[in-house]
Amino acid sequence: MKELIDSSNLPKHIAVIMDGNGRWAQKQGAARIFGHRNAIKAVREVTEGCAELGVEYLTLYAFSTENWARPKFEVQALMELLVHTIREELPTLQKNNVRLDSIGELNSLPANCRRELQEATERTRTNTGLNLVLALGYSGKWDIIQATRQLAQEVKEGTLLPEEIDEKRLNERLATQGRPDVDLMLRTGGDHRISNFLLWQLAYAELYIYDEVFWPDFRKPHLYQAIVAYQQRERRFGKTSDQVKVGGI
Repeated sequence: MKELIDSSNLPKHIAVIMDGNGRWAQKQGAARIFGHRNAIKAVREVTEGCAELGVEYLTLYAFSTENWARPKFEVQALMELLVHTIREELPTLQKNNVRLDSIGELNSLPANCRRELQEATERTRTNTGLNLVLALGYSGKWDIIQATRQLAQEVKEGTLLPEEIDEKRLNERLATQGRPDVDLMLRTGGDHRISNFLLWQLAYAELYIYDEVFWPDFRKPHLYQAIVAYQQRERRFGKTSDQVKVGGI
């Protein structure tokens, strides 16, 4: 499948909803956290796959705002797993020239999680390959609200006029500022929804749903499969097919 990919037409930004860990574990007759532990290889596979292909940005929905409502023991186990994974995967990130960053309500994370994130972010800051972004304590609604509050504060202070508010200004105040909108969103686990993920940034993203693949089973060929499908689609951005063929996007 990899040989079918046109390297001149790669999605610049891929986002992933890594779903199905708990259901995968239940199928094995194990606790949900067993699925989360077995999902680490999938994270490594999609990261390495994107880095090898030359994809510029990869955003992983690692922990949503709504996930705080899960059972306390599961949340605690997830936080501990996050700390361990960041620490263990740092040498691999460095080897693959991957730059790590994170978005979301990071202050809501435990102090040890924030420390590991900060250290990994600092140590990979000069890497020039794939930009890997972890969405932690993140939701699309939260992101739009916090950006709107910044704009409202600027209007209140007199540094911005209401009529000056446009897409560009709001985009610059989102957590993803400086990064391109999502071209391709992947979701494992079979659910056909975006689950409050990057609501603004997904406006014209192509969606690829894996109906029968849970996240712990995700491997590079699954990534290639989605990119090949993406390259076979016509992205019109509101134009007609004829307009796209004549003048491009």
